[in-house]
Amino acid sequence: MTAQAIAKRVRISARKARLAVDLIRGERVPRAIAYLTHSPNKSASLVLKVLKSALANAAYQDESADVDNYRVTAAYVNEGTMIKRFRPRAMGRAGAIRKRTSHITVEVGE
Repeated sequence: MTAQAIAKRVRISARKARLAVDLIRGERVPRAIAYLTHSPNKSASLVLKVLKSALANAAYQDESADVDNYRVTAAYVNEGTMIKRFRPRAMGRAGAIRKRTSHITVEVGE
């Protein structure tokens, strides 16, 4: 039995979020939670939130299942929409600032 959780439009770039997701892919859930809680990155706390949501979804779908035996079967980060802002630059020009977002997906299963 598998369950997944998706966080959309998270205000972090996909490249930074992939660093935390690469740590937990294929790991058992207790070890993945330990990795994410002790990681100093901002992305680790965001991925931990999605992982806990996926575990809650798994517990809701099958109450008799033991979530400690679960494993992170799939975890990936896609790019989301970009928030575009402009800053004044020299000689009357405008410089674009792209505030990147991402979609974080975590799937857990036995």
